[in-house]
Amino acid sequence: MAENTEPARTTRTTARARAGQVGGTATADRPTLPAPTSRGGQRTQTAPTPQEARQDGAPHRKVAVVTGAGSGIGRAVAHALIAAHWTVVLAGRRAQALAETSRLAGPLDSGGPAVLTVPTDVTRPDEVDALFATVRERFGRVDLLFNNAGTFGRAAALEDLAYDDWRAVVDVNLTGSFLCAQAAFRAMKSQEPQGGRIINNGSVSAHTPRPHSVAYTATKHAMTGLTKSLSLDGRPYNIACGQIDIGNAATEMTGRMQTGILQANGQLAAEPVMDAADVARTVVHMAELPLNANVQFATVMATNMPYIGRG
Repeated sequence: MAENTEPARTTRTTARARAGQVGGTATADRPTLPAPTSRGGQRTQTAPTPQEARQDGAPHRKVAVVTGAGSGIGRAVAHALIAAHWTVVLAGRRAQALAETSRLAGPLDSGGPAVLTVPTDVTRPDEVDALFATVRERFGRVDLLFNNAGTFGRAAALEDLAYDDWRAVVDVNLTGSFLCAQAAFRAMKSQEPQGGRIINNGSVSAHTPRPHSVAYTATKHAMTGLTKSLSLDGRPYNIACGQIDIGNAATEMTGRMQTGILQANGQLAAEPVMDAADVARTVVHMAELPLNANVQFATVMATNMPYIGRG
């Protein structure tokens, strides 16, 4: 099951960009954007506005926002999109983790796609609004949102789960996903050319739960409803929405699956995992379809995990 999580709460910090890439700052009001910096031996990378791109006959650069980009699935997807020549905006709570994702992407070609890091708490409407305002200020549009930020929360028996633990998972997985989708939808509806794509990160738990996972499972079922509503409401505006349900991708948060995790029969058992890069390739495939085609739901899972026939 997808475990693309970040710590539940950290102090918000200023956005940073690695040398040679575009930098920006997320604020509650209009973003203040520092001048881009350049890597030695390279030109400063800046993105033309869509108007500039149309005037010189070149297509606009594809711009993606990836939430939860500081680790796990988010980091893998960000790197795959960068490799596919997307300009990528990295969003997440931890500025240092976002900077590491940017660094690990490697050097970028002069004049190619840019990488922007914007520390963002997706549970805060003002920070989400500032994130998308920053993206539009810098790049002029939003072509893709990978709605990935999430947390598994505390594993606990239903009767022992505290209200605060329940609420923390709902705030990130459901409310955060809604806020980001709403902001992306507004941008895609109003930009020219109109449209874009939203890919929600669900989970195999959107279909079949694990023991002691009521908050996570409930929010991932809700993610499916969000995906369907976005797909329907986006039709008039050329906005496509799909969902990827992930099972046992190898990330920082899934180590316990390889050592032993609670099964439906009450036993502990190790489970196989797959490379997160395999998930990322699927997301890129979904992202690069023309907007008149859509992968509505996709499941990518470790082949031998006990999901099929769980219980």
